Amino acid sequence: MNPVNLAQLLVLAALWGGSFLFIRVGVTDLGVAPLMALRVGIGALFLLIVLALRGSPRAALATMRQRAWPLIVVGVFNSAAPFCLFAYAELTLSAGVTSVINATTPLWGALVAFLWLGDRLSRLRVAGLAIGFAGVLALVWDQMFVHDASAAASAITPASTALAALAALAATLCYGIAASYTKRHLMGVDSLTVAAGTMTAATLVLVPFALASWPTGPVSMNAWGAVLGLGVACTGVAYMLFFHLIAVAGPARAITVTFVIPIFGILWGALFLAERVSVGMAAACGVVLAGTALATGVVSRVPSWRARRRECAKQ
Repeated sequence: MNPVNLAQLLVLAALWGGSFLFIRVGVTDLGVAPLMALRVGIGALFLLIVLALRGSPRAALATMRQRAWPLIVVGVFNSAAPFCLFAYAELTLSAGVTSVINATTPLWGALVAFLWLGDRLSRLRVAGLAIGFAGVLALVWDQMFVHDASAAASAITPASTALAALAALAATLCYGIAASYTKRHLMGVDSLTVAAGTMTAATLVLVPFALASWPTGPVSMNAWGAVLGLGVACTGVAYMLFFHLIAVAGPARAITVTFVIPIFGILWGALFLAERVSVGMAAACGVVLAGTALATGVVSRVPSWRARRRECAKQ
């Protein structure tokens, strides 16, 4: 990966890490379904405009009609459902904690692919799955017994924290299901068409829920700013950048953004929301990322102590 692609990957991680910040800001005023419907609606509009400007809108629309059902399924499992689950989780959890749980997405992806598509799981990858989910448990444990003024004021309990963490994990499971479903039913379809089609489908699914739960009270300018940040930057621009990286650097390298997102999620939460970053949280984040690296094959071989000893002897 050349320096330009590396810089683009860091920008993408910053944008997707920022999505957890914007969700945290917007969900209190707007609610779960309205905030996420606005996010996917703006993102869909952005991607459809880009698709039209690319010069092949008729072909893309024809593909969307032919693949309508797969696009709806992926739209639900890759956008509508996980976005809402993350928004629900952030009514309790901090942006930083939620971004760390998001890093378990490749773990679920590997597990679902093994159970559904028959992908092979080596012992090292199985160990990675166990390590990654153990890191999540450590993270949730760290959060369940935080006793500070903000938690007391908002009546956050260990039970509500555990429920929020389960919602965030369910969101990442949805991503894993969507990845395997896409591999089986949308292989060969242009990635930008898939992105625009699934985002449009997610919008159509969420609009009725958004209208039914639209806030009756005033919505702050901060919440509306969060909507624009989520829709334009963290959805439209970020998806475009992600698919560009897939095209120029390959999917294996583009997916390494997963390892950088929690860093920005924690950083933005600490800088702009004064969120607490404990030693336990940082350690759990490291464990989750280590497990993810093993489970996804980024670290494909751990040398034995004998091999390390022979290597040292050569030196």
